[in-house]
Amino acid sequence: MAKKIMAIFGTRPEAIKMAPLLKALQKNSNYKLVLTVTAQHREMLDQVLELFNLKADYDLDIMQKKQSLNGITVKIIKNLAPILKQEKPDLLLVHGDTTSTFAGALASFYQQLKIAHIEAGLRTHNKYSPFPEEINRQLTGVLADLHFAPTIKAKENLLLENINKEKIFVTGNTVIDALLSVVDSNYKFADSTLYNFDFKHKQTILLTTHRRENLGEPMENIFRAIQKLTDKISDLEVIFPVHLNPVIRELAAEMLGDNSQIHLIEPLEYLPFANLLARVDLVLTDSGGIQEEAPALGKPVLVLRDTTERPEAISAGTVIKVGTDSEKIYQESFNLLTKKELYQQRSSAVNPYGDGKAVQRIINALDFFFKFTFEKPADFLADN
Repeated sequence: MAKKIMAIFGTRPEAIKMAPLLKALQKNSNYKLVLTVTAQHREMLDQVLELFNLKADYDLDIMQKKQSLNGITVKIIKNLAPILKQEKPDLLLVHGDTTSTFAGALASFYQQLKIAHIEAGLRTHNKYSPFPEEINRQLTGVLADLHFAPTIKAKENLLLENINKEKIFVTGNTVIDALLSVVDSNYKFADSTLYNFDFKHKQTILLTTHRRENLGEPMENIFRAIQKLTDKISDLEVIFPVHLNPVIRELAAEMLGDNSQIHLIEPLEYLPFANLLARVDLVLTDSGGIQEEAPALGKPVLVLRDTTERPEAISAGTVIKVGTDSEKIYQESFNLLTKKELYQQRSSAVNPYGDGKAVQRIINALDFFFKFTFEKPADFLADN
């Protein structure tokens, strides 16, 4: 008999990373998929659902302007309760570190349902960085019955927290599966700035920044470093899809808006963003997922944060943690853009986060968990 699996998520990054797995589950006769979205992010989530042709069975539609973490958490738990009682799934799938992830897991725990956590085991061990993601991830790990860790290091983190090793499966990250499915060398951008952009003859930085902890002076430092880079490198162009947060948009316009080498564009949907990532030379970001995606495309990454829950990338050489010190951001960026040997070393480093086969490893682990097979799947990068 097919096992009922309910996936719960609410943001664009979750949707992107879960989409390849959800599509695979829909095609697998061993499983019946029920898709529940919280819509913690509304518009950006809907774009991804449309791209991957996914339709929610339940939509909590909780998003409000200036919503608080308290409000998001309470709404999700309250609105999920009757759905979980009605559906009685055999397993809940949650992903990563959002408030939807934690609240979905907690609501499921209250119903004494089995929970599987995708992208489990990432840690900074600083509960306020990233905030609230670090604690969301840790608490979800406490509640989960199955842990799909992207790397051996993530598995080690879980083992240190006394998670049963038999419940941990190292799969790689599904974001690589999603990314490789949409990148196309012939892709044509609709954005007017990008449509005729000369990627071949310009050095190009992709900048993204949106973290709460970077608002204010840290973000000003980031922007100062970008200004200095364009002053020193005449053929450098910076593409900055500006987050919808009005605080970020106002500061970006004030500090960067008059610089002809810096292009402030609207946030991109996943398909154009993935293809933009494939064409730039260097990525500066405070995002978590981009630290995994960019190296899969041979793009060095400078992380604009003081901590990262993805230390494997630093060890592998695909990522450099620069924080928000203006001079450090400038110097590391300048070195990569002007020293070909260093750039080649960084851009050719092996991505520790996946090979595009994470979805199949998760399916194999689910088959083992539900006893459709009795052969435990091997860990990704088990020899590293």
